[in-house]
Amino acid sequence: MGLYILRFFSAFFILATFFPLIKLDFWWVRIFDYPRLQKLLITLCLLAVWIYPYTFPLDTESIIWSVLLLTCAIYLANKVWPFTPWAKKMIDSVPYVENNGIHILVGNVYQYNQNYHKAVSLVQRTSPDLIFFVETDKAWEKGLSEIEKDYPTQIKLPMDNTYGLLLYSKLEIQRKAINYLIDEEIPSLELDIKLRNGELITIYAIHPTPPVPGENEKSTDRDAEILLVGKKSKENHLPSLVIGDLNDVAWSYTTELFLKNSEMADPRRGRGLFNTFHAKVPFFRWPLDHIFLSEHFGLGGIKVHKGIGSDHFPISIKAVLTKRNDTDTMKANGDEKEEAREKISRGLNDED
Repeated sequence: MGLYILRFFSAFFILATFFPLIKLDFWWVRIFDYPRLQKLLITLCLLAVWIYPYTFPLDTESIIWSVLLLTCAIYLANKVWPFTPWAKKMIDSVPYVENNGIHILVGNVYQYNQNYHKAVSLVQRTSPDLIFFVETDKAWEKGLSEIEKDYPTQIKLPMDNTYGLLLYSKLEIQRKAINYLIDEEIPSLELDIKLRNGELITIYAIHPTPPVPGENEKSTDRDAEILLVGKKSKENHLPSLVIGDLNDVAWSYTTELFLKNSEMADPRRGRGLFNTFHAKVPFFRWPLDHIFLSEHFGLGGIKVHKGIGSDHFPISIKAVLTKRNDTDTMKANGDEKEEAREKISRGLNDED
C-alpha cells in the first residue's frame, strides 16, 4: 500500500510541476502557478524517500522516479532562485530621500475583516505617503476615517463585491482617472502624482479578478488587465509604478510576460519572496501583492508588515527617483509582444 501511495504522490507532483507550462487560461491549470516553493519542498521529500535505501532498494523503478523528481526539483529551484537574496537584483538599493521618493503601503484588507483599528494603527505607525487598500466596502471606509486628517487627498470607491478601492495620499494628485479596464464592476486607478521635488510620476493601482471556480473559470480577464496596464506604463513618458493585489504570483508566466512587455522591474528579485498571502496558513504562502517600478527608480526599502486580520499581509515600499538607470529590466521578443496583444484582446472582447 505504501508503494502505491508513493507512486501516486510522485506522479501527481511531477504533473503539477510542469502543468503551468500548458498555456491555457482555465483556473485548474493556472492554480498550479502559485505553490512553486511548496512543490519544490514536497518534491525533495519524495525524492528522499525513493533514494533512501532502507525504505526501497535502488532498483530500476526507484532510479526512474528519482530522476524524474530530481528534474522537477531542478526546474522548480530555477524558478524560485531569482526570488532569493543570492540572485541578481533587478533594482539597485539606494538611500531613501524623501524629497524625490515615495513611500507606498498596499494591502488587501479582506472585506469581511472588521479589525479596522489594526489597519489604522499600521498607517499611523508607518506614515506612508500613499495608501492603497482593496476589498474595501462602506464599513471599511468608515473604519479608516481616523486617518483622513493626515491624508488630504482621498479616492473612495467602496463596493460590496470585494473589489472596492480606497486610496489616501499626502502628495498632490494632478491627474486622476477611474478606469474599468476589463470588467464594468472592477475599478482601477491611474494617477499622476507630484513628488515633493515637483517631479511627476504615474501610479496604476489595480485589483484584477482571480481565476477561481464560481467567479472566473479562466484567468483571461486577470491576465488582460495586468498586461493592459503594463502596456500603458510602457507608453507613458513619466516614471511609473504598478501597485495592488494582482491575484498572480511573482514567478508566473503572466507576470513575466508583464515584466517583459512593460519593461518594469520587480523589487523582490534578488531580495526574497516577501510573501503576502495566505496570512493565516503559513505553509501555503506566496507573493500575491505587488509593487512594480519603471527603470527610473531605485529601491529605498521593501517590507511585509504584520497581519491586520486579513488573509493578506500588507506590503510597503520606498521608491526613489534616480538620475542613473541601473535597473536590469527584461525585454519581450516578437512572439511575446504578440502574445500580450492577443491576451489583451481576448480580455477586452470577453472571448472564451
